[in-house]
Amino acid sequence: MPRRVRCGAVVLVLCAALAPGRAAAGAERVLPARALPLARDLAAAGWTPGRTLTVQATALTWPDRQAGTPDNVRAAGQDVQVRGRGNALAFLATGTDGETVEGSGTVTYGDGSSSGYRSAVPDWRRGPLATKAVTLPHVNTPEGQLTERARLYVVTVPLDPDREVASVRLPQAPGIHVFALSVRAKAVGWSGSWAAASSGLLAVGPWTDRTLRLVVHTSAGGHRVRLRFDNTFAAVPVRIGAASVAVRTVGAAARERPVAVTFAKALGVEIPAGAQAFSDPLGFAVPAGADLLVSFHLPGTVTAAPVHRLGAQRSYVSGPGDHTADGSATPYTSVLTSRPLLTGVEVGGGPGSVVVLGDSITDGTRSTTDADRRWPDVLAARLREQGAVPHHGVLNQGISGNRVVLDGYPGDGVSTVTQGVSALSRFDRDVLAQASVRTAVVFEGVNDLRSGVSAREVVAGLRELAERGRARGLRMLAATILPCGGEARCTAAVEAERLAVNSWIRDTGVFDGVLDFDGVVRDPARPERMRAGYDSGDHLHPGDAGLAALAESVDLALL
Repeated sequence: MPRRVRCGAVVLVLCAALAPGRAAAGAERVLPARALPLARDLAAAGWTPGRTLTVQATALTWPDRQAGTPDNVRAAGQDVQVRGRGNALAFLATGTDGETVEGSGTVTYGDGSSSGYRSAVPDWRRGPLATKAVTLPHVNTPEGQLTERARLYVVTVPLDPDREVASVRLPQAPGIHVFALSVRAKAVGWSGSWAAASSGLLAVGPWTDRTLRLVVHTSAGGHRVRLRFDNTFAAVPVRIGAASVAVRTVGAAARERPVAVTFAKALGVEIPAGAQAFSDPLGFAVPAGADLLVSFHLPGTVTAAPVHRLGAQRSYVSGPGDHTADGSATPYTSVLTSRPLLTGVEVGGGPGSVVVLGDSITDGTRSTTDADRRWPDVLAARLREQGAVPHHGVLNQGISGNRVVLDGYPGDGVSTVTQGVSALSRFDRDVLAQASVRTAVVFEGVNDLRSGVSAREVVAGLRELAERGRARGLRMLAATILPCGGEARCTAAVEAERLAVNSWIRDTGVFDGVLDFDGVVRDPARPERMRAGYDSGDHLHPGDAGLAALAESVDLALL
């Protein structure tokens, strides 16, 4: 009979012993404590023993073990007693077989029913950097310390959100080492109103004792608010000393005095490398379709940060000091056109959100700055102005230059590359982990084709996204790829591949619905090109009129 490990209600730390005094079979031989990255590397990343970190909206506790004792178990069919209700089961794990390790397990629910799951855990030394939770700079081996990156991953598998988990049976896969396990709770009572995806770890400032005031345009409104900050891709923690929220009047000026937000009842928070922080719920009236000012003070020196590069909106940086409570624009002396650290604004209530996973056309390249004319903004306005379907929040997860199957940013280290990791690599973080997401729209592929990726490879990537989303209960929609004839890299060969991808999207029924954006903007006389009135001038990106046409063409009932 499998041994059982008793753990807490929702957050589970797998204490490296299956029975008192007995370590997981083989753990010492394959991944002993001395073979793990040094404790000081973990501490430098903010992953200190016993600390609960939030990754992909899941609370996971790093094991608190004495030096020289294992802090992980090898997956060997153990039953783990853990209770919780949510939409995903998250493993903090890594593999040690030199390649991705796959295994099957079972979730047992409180009503006695069960369901199977299959997990795939990348290797700690060779796995992809684009999907890791954190990277550490050293590996200790019996032969000595190596300056080599070690990776830890958060791997999620779907749960039935309407049933309470009672226990989990780990796979029979000794190459999988599990450090922590948790149920990701449903974001009950919250809807996403605004989001921005991290497109890379970029050099910034440097900022020392500065306050950033970011302007964000809401989609859904509500009477409560909470903020999400992500330290994605980072190697060191970042400290937010204070933060506030206000409704904007103009520029960096607030309508009323900004209201402070707290983090676990504290004014500030340290966010470990690769982790995120949610503010406490705040009673605050968030208007739908309005500009908010989200201000946060960085008391230390920040030289690099996860950034969403294209804001299509001016934000602001103050002179020295904590100016989060200042309603005046006076302290804010510099303009910022990117979005560091802040990745989400959620509002209380509402019917949930629609997430748009896209590239520069979704991100707002060539749209009018400060005008909120990205096509998801126009779509959100349409939803607010009608009464036939719910007023979903619309989350814009577009990244300029993003691709379906190719990572632009490598996923680790400070870089000038701002294309983000691929849609496949960021899907869990930017779609599945969003609050109360109901529907996802995938509108990508042109950058893959322009980079020499075949239609077959793009189709395979789109199919995988559809399958992963539907396995989590999402309604998955796809948009056809726009024509780009006249742009230097949109050759006749690329056009043939584009037509093949679009035919597949329209005809196969893999997605739950299709937004035929190609048909909306193409020139009837030259279908490989956009209509002149919709073209921004670079033949790749629609201008404001073209973006509005995309949004106006969406059948809201599909959402």
